[in-house]
Amino acid sequence: MQRIARFPILMSTLLLNIVLVSAVPGLAANREADRVKESGTVLKEILGMPDNIPTDLLKKARCVLVLPSVKKLAIGVGGSYGRGVMTCRGGEKFSGGWSAPAMYALEGANIGFQLGGQATDFLILVINDRGVDSLLSSKVKLGADVAAAAGPVGRDAAASTDVVMRSEMLSYSRSRGLFAGISLEGSTLRPDGSATEKLYGRKLSAKQILREGKAGIPASAALLVATLNGATGARVARKAPVARKKKKS
Repeated sequence: MQRIARFPILMSTLLLNIVLVSAVPGLAANREADRVKESGTVLKEILGMPDNIPTDLLKKARCVLVLPSVKKLAIGVGGSYGRGVMTCRGGEKFSGGWSAPAMYALEGANIGFQLGGQATDFLILVINDRGVDSLLSSKVKLGADVAAAAGPVGRDAAASTDVVMRSEMLSYSRSRGLFAGISLEGSTLRPDGSATEKLYGRKLSAKQILREGKAGIPASAALLVATLNGATGARVARKAPVARKKKKS
């Protein structure tokens, strides 16, 4: 009798475990989608500030990384970790519309000291082809593998300064409403393959998404992509209207 009494309990436990396991992928995908949405919101807010990224400089960018709410870790002195997205302009000469995003991670001890315990949004412009190629292939250390510098700020700031000419990437931060160029030398950037897989539901490399166009723009990235298209005057290809059949008289 005891075995019979335990059977419904065992079945209920088994069914609950099945439900929980099946729900995990969906929850993970939602979490990544929320991160993409937040990245779009952060970007729109930054570009709406009075003194932000010079327009000419933003138009020259091959790719843009947005990492919202990077926080200092409690473990390790000055350690930090942030996740966000990268999107690149389409076309052979990077003059087309902006791509679907790939997930990226930023980490390093140096960032923690700069954060000072505050959640900070980071924005990074990838200026040239070398910077793009480095980020698409593997993890890169800023300042060592690629030249990175604090970006100039202000709508009227010169986008052709020496620092721009000598850098593959330009980095910015926003904390407590203040936006400024910031040096992230010593930190690392890498594609976050597991997060990308959760977002799209299949394995895709950063290169497949950002340069080969093998992923459509998800709904969560609509604000991010539309904001960049508008700010850079990107030429977005539009689908030809479907011709309507004439009614027979």
